[in-house]
Amino acid sequence: MDSSLDQALQEGKLLRQIDALIVAHLREHNHHHAAASVASATMTPLSSAEALPNRLVDLVAKGLAVERDDASRGVQSGSLLDALSAASGKHRSAPAASGAVDFSAVQETKGTSKNFPKHDTRHISEHKNIARCSRFSPDGRFVATGSADTSIKLFEVSKIKQLMLPESRDGPIRPVIRTLYDHAQAINDLDFHPQNNILISGSKDHTIKFFDFSKTVARRAFRVIQDTHNVRSVSFHPSGEFLLAGTDHPIPHLYDINTFQCYLSADMKDLGSNAVINQVRYSNSGALYVTASKDGAIRVWDGVTAQCVRTITQAHRLSESTSARFTKDGRFILSCGKDSAIKLWEVTSGRLVKQYLGAVHTQLLCQAVFNETEEFVLSVDEVKNEVVVWDALSSERVARWPSNHVGAPRWIEHSPTEAAFITCGGDRSIRFWKEV
Repeated sequence: MDSSLDQALQEGKLLRQIDALIVAHLREHNHHHAAASVASATMTPLSSAEALPNRLVDLVAKGLAVERDDASRGVQSGSLLDALSAASGKHRSAPAASGAVDFSAVQETKGTSKNFPKHDTRHISEHKNIARCSRFSPDGRFVATGSADTSIKLFEVSKIKQLMLPESRDGPIRPVIRTLYDHAQAINDLDFHPQNNILISGSKDHTIKFFDFSKTVARRAFRVIQDTHNVRSVSFHPSGEFLLAGTDHPIPHLYDINTFQCYLSADMKDLGSNAVINQVRYSNSGALYVTASKDGAIRVWDGVTAQCVRTITQAHRLSESTSARFTKDGRFILSCGKDSAIKLWEVTSGRLVKQYLGAVHTQLLCQAVFNETEEFVLSVDEVKNEVVVWDALSSERVARWPSNHVGAPRWIEHSPTEAAFITCGGDRSIRFWKEV
């Protein structure tokens, strides 16, 4: 394990906690304008800056007491940051998130693969041109798809499942609850706000658009961010206060959604013109984000400083890295590339942990995704036009199913809450899959 990176990540977490304490302290003493200014400057969501009364004062007092105690014993003191860390006990490694699979705990898993349950699939709608992307809402209630026809379709998952019941196959159920139009060119990516009924879209027209889907008559965006490049990928911070845009520019664009201010890292080392970002995704904690780039690299970025803290060069050899996302606990990254490989990486060391092989994807910007429990990995075989499934721990292939698309799906996305996923195709169709 790279101890220097681990220390940097731990210190980054501590600094974020200190920023939140400062903002909470200012709010507690009615310095609301100052609190808002500090929150904006440090990218600390105001909603997260809650603390017990005088918590910051208490921690500083304890930290100074540690320094005085060290001085009285003739021990050379470290920084106040170290003292605060010791006083607050925050420098311990975080445990795995509840329900997350601990890939590092498994040594030998051959012959232990689980069976992936059978799924029923149904064509639920189609666009007027290629269906390019999809995303589920965090609660799994909605799923949206974006197309080269510049439209976005929003589905209610409960209606899709009702449509798939045998007695409802010929009924009047319409799972599409909104069709949104406001882009001039193809939609590349979508994301849902973590708390509100807001959907964002990134497009080739260099814009990120905000749609309020709680309003039944609204078809146009109520807010627009004008970027300087083709917006290939978008991802909300878990707080909902910030968003990332992966573009044709090699540096992720970080936006404050309240001010539209754009933050760019000054760290341009080792980034050439071929480092176009195919996908960007936040970790569940927001402490880190990851980019998959056209130059084949996977890069990990600090969620506050926006500095690149880990580069896995040629993660997919000389081929493009087409997707990357964190595990639930933020300790591993699942990536996919045009070398027909899907790989699992340890964040702190950059070590390759597992590979999922046996599906060809060399042309499209294919996705690799976990199921809702992270027990399985799903992707697409372009040549055989199949959905392929691996046991996530053993890395053995456990299922191959015809996609039922005309031509291989361009996108696969799994629900975060249940055994269901969606595929989008060059045949314009959208198919929903659910466990039988």
